[in-house]
Amino acid sequence: MALSTDPLDELVVPDGTEAKEVDLVTDGDVLVGARSTVEFGVRGRNVLAGESVEFGGAIEAEGDCRLDMWCDVAENVLVGQDAYIGERVHVGGEMKVAGDLDIGDDVEIEEGFEANGWIVIRNPMPTIVFLFVYLKHLLLIGEEQTAQRLVSELVDEEAEADVEPLVIPRNATVSDDAWRVSTPATIGDDCRLHGNVRAETIDVGTDTTIFGSLRARGDISVGEGTRIHGDLTTRDGDVVIEENARILGDVSCADLELGPGAEVDGTIRADGEITMGTTDRDPE
Repeated sequence: MALSTDPLDELVVPDGTEAKEVDLVTDGDVLVGARSTVEFGVRGRNVLAGESVEFGGAIEAEGDCRLDMWCDVAENVLVGQDAYIGERVHVGGEMKVAGDLDIGDDVEIEEGFEANGWIVIRNPMPTIVFLFVYLKHLLLIGEEQTAQRLVSELVDEEAEADVEPLVIPRNATVSDDAWRVSTPATIGDDCRLHGNVRAETIDVGTDTTIFGSLRARGDISVGEGTRIHGDLTTRDGDVVIEENARILGDVSCADLELGPGAEVDGTIRADGEITMGTTDRDPE
């Protein structure tokens, strides 16, 4: 994870992420900021959630799971290693933990829990909110190496190097209908998502499919071979649609740049310039 900014100041959907029926599935870690609503279940390596996060499905973590106080999980929580559950967390199903379980006061697990390791009932950890506030402070004072060591204690260092985490910022709403954040949004390559995306700016990678529209205050870019089943609308920004991408809807922006083979099935409304790329030809 790059540590040049607060890790919860952007929606980041890593390469290969899929919305499969009722779950968000990724190969890496899942980080969710405080007071967010995720109407899916989540499946990933390590799952970390700030306080008052709501999950509409189950959590499956191959590694550790950390849920801060007042989190609510509608279904089961299955953890491959250790679990750290803060005070007043509610789990609508059962909890199974392959390793140790640290659990806070007034936790409700409707269908019971089991752990193969130690079970400790206490306030198990400093809050995740405090953790990220501390991390941001380290970055502001230039202590990037210290911040990197702190992150390395949370996630597996080797895995972090090759798989970017799924990051959902604070106060976000993620559902089959819409992904709503007040931050920039970066969506990786080879993703398959359902829902309209609403963000400050939006950057979509290559060969991704989104069943929904994109709307941003600033710029929107759509990578090569990507397909958007909806409109692209920006209030003040420009739109770049790269080679062989296809927009099955209208485009509204300031300046528009279309790569070779890019298609827009709907109406184009551009207040500024429209630039159309051409495929380079080999000289005869």
